[in-house]
Amino acid sequence: MTLPLKRFQFCGETVEPHLLITGAVHGDEFEPIAAIHRLITLFQERSEQTAGLRGTVTLIPVVNESAFVRGHRCAEDGMDLARTCPGRPDGSITERTAWSLTESIRAANFYIDLHTGGTELSVFPLSGYMMHENPAVLEMQRRMARAFNLPIVWGTAANLDGRSLSVARDANIPAIYCEYLGAATCDRAGVDAYVDGCLNVMFELGMLNRPPFPNRVEHVVENPEPNSGHMQVCNPSPITGYFESHVRLGQTIRQGDLIGEVYPLDGGLPAPIRSEQAGLVLVLRTFPRVRAGESVGVILEIHR
Repeated sequence: MTLPLKRFQFCGETVEPHLLITGAVHGDEFEPIAAIHRLITLFQERSEQTAGLRGTVTLIPVVNESAFVRGHRCAEDGMDLARTCPGRPDGSITERTAWSLTESIRAANFYIDLHTGGTELSVFPLSGYMMHENPAVLEMQRRMARAFNLPIVWGTAANLDGRSLSVARDANIPAIYCEYLGAATCDRAGVDAYVDGCLNVMFELGMLNRPPFPNRVEHVVENPEPNSGHMQVCNPSPITGYFESHVRLGQTIRQGDLIGEVYPLDGGLPAPIRSEQAGLVLVLRTFPRVRAGESVGVILEIHR
């Protein structure tokens, strides 16, 4: 049995282009939900910001409703929706959700997937995309990511499967994802940035009229190396214990600098974790409990 997603669709003077915007692929990411609800209100009230819509916009504020109700990243089957796509129509709750999300992505011409670091991580604001082998798709993704207007634009390997963006990749649909903080909060500035970013992309796609906006992009980094976008494997903890950070999100550090220390449960000496790269602290663990093998942070290598 397929699992219908609660969606809100608004049509303008033409049917295309069709832009899909989703939030809460993980159930513990809250800025996307608030931002998409605000977008829904703007379209419902036919605000000045959304007047003259050309094309179709589909908004899904909570993709992974089962995980959201639990207050967790994943639903009760323990599967990560962002590793399960395209899913199955007759599978577990996450597999069925992934299948419904996949159908929604394939029905669109463009896609924006909004995320945060969830309850355990915080992410410096970024818009990202896969380094698609089709030059036209890749260039459109670059335009969308820049238009979203967050400080970091990050292009990464296209080899990672199971994700919403891998569905878009296989269907040749230009797609970006965005990250803005996390740490089990709902930051007002993040919500504002997400609303503005989505409207900016709609302007870039010719769907809305919008006054020029100041450029807030600080760094554009592309890294096509395999698995370059897999945040969860960077700078792993060697032990299970209590993580104490020695750096700040957005800070620039050198290779070998101390990211933090993990204190073991037996009261032994802490395990230092030193950065494997030089660059900007892009992701930082904010939930102190860390298990062996889990990332404590991601360092974005910036080449000036």
